[in-house]
Amino acid sequence: MLEIILYAFGIMYSPGPVNTLALLAGVNGQGWRVLFYCVGVSLAMLIWFLLIGYLGSEFIPKGYQSVISILGAVYIVYLAVKIMWSSFQKENSNHKNTEVSFKTGLVLQLCNPKSMVAIVPIVTVQFPRMQIEGGQIALWSIGLSIMACGAPSIYLLVGSCLKNTAKSPIVMAWVNRIMATLLFFVAYRFVFT
Repeated sequence: MLEIILYAFGIMYSPGPVNTLALLAGVNGQGWRVLFYCVGVSLAMLIWFLLIGYLGSEFIPKGYQSVISILGAVYIVYLAVKIMWSSFQKENSNHKNTEVSFKTGLVLQLCNPKSMVAIVPIVTVQFPRMQIEGGQIALWSIGLSIMACGAPSIYLLVGSCLKNTAKSPIVMAWVNRIMATLLFFVAYRFVFT
């Protein structure tokens, strides 16, 4: 079960469009209003977790789980390499003052390919491996969706409290390196457990 939490943490808390938008909102001083955005993100994740969690087994036979596991691990390594590589790149970023809302968070996360990267391996490989089924799927989905709410919330907090530090490429480079390392570990666990 630790693999599920580590994988979800690594993928949900790594920089992506949802978290970056929350960080920028915090840097731009939008404050508590962005919490509704985070709730929208969480609701979108809950929708996807429940939908794929309960219907995923109908579409993906158990015999394909090891193939999905290997493909998932390969893709996770690809993401980890990209995240790690980006931590060594120097780039200038312009911070735009973009208003975010509940609707923004919900729609962005429903359309975010990164959410599928988080959800599909969990519900099609890790849930069956841990024998999570029936009502347990709903409980895990709720817990993981709450965890998903925490990701943009933390980026918002970092942006709000540490405006100058959050803009630092060095800080964000180390955040990327830590997240990439977690993803490498998760990819290893996908294949070798």
